[in-house]
Amino acid sequence: MSDRESKEILKGTTLEIYRLLLKTNKPLGIREIQRALNLSSPSQAQYHLNKLEEAGLLKREMGNYVINKVLLENCVRISRFLIPRYLFYSIFAIAILLIEVVLLRPVVLNREFFLFVAATLIFVLIFCYETARVWLKRSL
Repeated sequence: MSDRESKEILKGTTLEIYRLLLKTNKPLGIREIQRALNLSSPSQAQYHLNKLEEAGLLKREMGNYVINKVLLENCVRISRFLIPRYLFYSIFAIAILLIEVVLLRPVVLNREFFLFVAATLIFVLIFCYETARVWLKRSL
């Protein structure tokens, strides 16, 4: 399957199973996945695992499932953590805003200074909004 088709499969419970396997970074069995996500039955976990396996995102090794292909569109994986990439942009924009306000503040305040600070503040708000949206939506 293509990356686009694989991404379309990653929704709801299927996405949660994929994220669980990404976070644990170790092979998991059907019952372990069922317990970790509080699924109603092992067959429900099996259904979603089969979808992921058919998409080529998982593979089966000695009865357990492991990640075969990593799709991280909006996140960066650092060890076991999935961090929205917008968080880095937010931190950078906040640092620029602080530099503008603290270090580059002119003696006589003028319109250009306020324009630059306002533009940077808008970027900070946009990046923080996008970070929160990805984190709350829990999308890749």
